[in-house]
Amino acid sequence: MNLSFRFPHAHCIFFSFLFALSFQVFAANQPEPQQAEDPAEIAFAAMQRVAVPGPATIPLGKKASIQLPKDYVYFPPKESSVFMTELGNYVDDENFYGLVFHKNIDGFISIDYDNSGYIKDDDAKDWDADELLKSLREGTKEGNKDRVKKGIPAIEVIGWVEKPTYDATTHRLIWSAALQDIGSNVPVNEQGVNYNTYLLGREGYFELNLITDRGSVEAAKPLTKTLLNTVSFNQGQRYSDYNAKTDKLAEYGLAALIGGIAAKKVGLLAMIGITLLKFWKIAMFGLIAAGAGLKHLLFRKKSDD
Repeated sequence: MNLSFRFPHAHCIFFSFLFALSFQVFAANQPEPQQAEDPAEIAFAAMQRVAVPGPATIPLGKKASIQLPKDYVYFPPKESSVFMTELGNYVDDENFYGLVFHKNIDGFISIDYDNSGYIKDDDAKDWDADELLKSLREGTKEGNKDRVKKGIPAIEVIGWVEKPTYDATTHRLIWSAALQDIGSNVPVNEQGVNYNTYLLGREGYFELNLITDRGSVEAAKPLTKTLLNTVSFNQGQRYSDYNAKTDKLAEYGLAALIGGIAAKKVGLLAMIGITLLKFWKIAMFGLIAAGAGLKHLLFRKKSDD
């Protein structure tokens, strides 16, 4: 997903959104969310109305599905896209499949699909973690040129949170890196983290990207892996269904999902991890102190509405 984070604008919208949301929590037993004037609050209320709590089967277009477990909540792409846009981001609607929250995750998981074609995975046998990290750093440095033009602070890759691993049996790739704005020197626990998980298929791949910070990622890792394991391609769309005579072959191998290709995405996503989640937690504490919490709002049953 190609996100362009408008730094000052997102702060203003997000603070307005949190302020309005604190009042909405107190109206949790109302039949409909209160009328709102702030666009971000309206977008969040729209998401709330179409939220799908687990357990549930969530179709991902005609290609795959998720067996959403209990305690996860899925928000469809149409409403999620509006919400992300109101927070200052550009969302590729054609390849964006929504957001997932979990009551024990400080952050959220975006679901995207890339129709790159069939990606050969034989290069995973010769991976060198140090070389992959070097490639990610170089790609991020090159991507900073575009970020600066858009008014987005340049970022740097600090190091691995989890080195790349690939399961050739299930065709699942996982890797994670910590990032920060160049020169920011934020505390370690506040460093932005992208926890990237992928499922390869016949014509492309699904990416489930957890956006969080370093202080929260360890607790969120197993929950993200659990969600990844519930994603399955439909018959005919699986990795094993590839037909070399008729199907498109990707122009790059598996390592590119960690290096060059990923570098263009990871930095922009990390901006959310560094800026958004810090204020998200502050809002959580404020709402809890007021006698209610954001998690209650997100995970209350429809019977409570």
